[in-house]
Amino acid sequence: MLSLVLDTKTDTVKRIKYNRVSSITQTGNRFQEDQETYDLTILDKTSGSIPFRERDGGMKIIELVDSGEVKELVVEELSRLGRNTLDTIKTSKYLDEHGVNIVIRNIGLQSRPGGQKNPVWDLLSSVMSSLYEMELESIRERTRIGRMVYVQRGGKLGRPSGSIEKTDEFLNKPKSKNIQKYLKKGYSVRHVSKLVGCSTTSVMKVKKHLTDL
Repeated sequence: MLSLVLDTKTDTVKRIKYNRVSSITQTGNRFQEDQETYDLTILDKTSGSIPFRERDGGMKIIELVDSGEVKELVVEELSRLGRNTLDTIKTSKYLDEHGVNIVIRNIGLQSRPGGQKNPVWDLLSSVMSSLYEMELESIRERTRIGRMVYVQRGGKLGRPSGSIEKTDEFLNKPKSKNIQKYLKKGYSVRHVSKLVGCSTTSVMKVKKHLTDL
């Protein structure tokens, strides 16, 4: 899901703020603390596991960069630019080749301050991206172990036994609506699961409910 905010006072897009949240139910209100002025603000509501070029907002930025309309791209932290170290480096390299200055707000780092390439950018960005990736893997592992311990102690995951969810209630859930949007565009089940950040089983469930209607 993509949200765009364009400053109508400007005729061209030169400075873009790119934000991303993992769930379509998240509003992104925390980004309102940023009081700087941008020509365009893009909010992507998608999983961080999706490559930058496959996100709705990412594709929009690529389109604008290719047309030569972007001079600066601002993000809260480096991890917003890719799903892993390789993806982040590829996105950074692409932007640099097009003369776009990348600004990382949380550490005040810029790739091309004053139009000149920052000599330490490549080193710092690759190290930071690797650290973000390691942190993400650590969180996933702790979550997996936590779920496993919970089940071993008698806990049950999933819906309560005997509960039934109505079709319309299921299809009206935010994630289900997002899945429907991509299915109607003709995307494959695997592609939809990547775009939404869910399992292929969830996509198949939505597809089955739509077929049964």
